[in-house]
Amino acid sequence: MCKILISIAIMAGITYLIRVLPVTVFHKEIKSDFIQSFLYYVPYAVLAALTFPAIFYATGNELTSLAGTAVSLILAYFDLGLVVVAVGAVAGALITSLFL
Repeated sequence: MCKILISIAIMAGITYLIRVLPVTVFHKEIKSDFIQSFLYYVPYAVLAALTFPAIFYATGNELTSLAGTAVSLILAYFDLGLVVVAVGAVAGALITSLFL
């Protein structure tokens, strides 16, 4: 039990430092266009890196996952909403699994 509490305390401390340190260190506004652009796209890149590999193993069949991904990419290309894209991906994977 002691090791678990120590582990939780260390993780909490590191998480706190990661969130507080940039606020305390960077007092001035970031003027570099490159750094502003980089920081703007980091959350999207991290989200994509975390979710995209899991997409291909979500259904247990790579072909149905690929079909759902293709449908979602096509719907997203046409700037449809998130719910429409998600439902389309599920429908694409479901229809593909019915025919296999």
